Amino acid sequence: MSATMTTPAYPEPTLTSTNAPLIEGWRRGELMLQHCKACSAIIFFPRHLCPQCWSVDLEWKRSSGRGKIAGYSHVYSQVTPPFAAEAPTILAEIVLDDGGAMLARVISDAPLAIATGMRVELLPTPDATRFPLPTFRPAK
Repeated sequence: MSATMTTPAYPEPTLTSTNAPLIEGWRRGELMLQHCKACSAIIFFPRHLCPQCWSVDLEWKRSSGRGKIAGYSHVYSQVTPPFAAEAPTILAEIVLDDGGAMLARVISDAPLAIATGMRVELLPTPDATRFPLPTFRPAK
């Protein structure tokens, strides 16, 4: 065993034609979300059709990546090593300033200080590239 330890890699999402714009956008440090052209719904998680009106006329738009926590949970029980080493993991419903809501991880040096209503922002690059899916932090 090596004298230097490395952090285990996070599980990577499976790239599909439906989620590719979200994942590829995140790799560039952008939050891309689907918008329904028929009813104006903002859609998260990526789908083939709008869950509000069933339209397939969807487009991808960049989100500001800023919002507030509507609800959250501290997760202490983990199934993969990178998450177990970082417990508690904070999973939150985030209501985005420019519309829509999503579930995402929030990274914080003070996880017990996370609260409902707290302002959050996307983790900036290059820090963001460490995580395979959109990840937030308390707003500065």
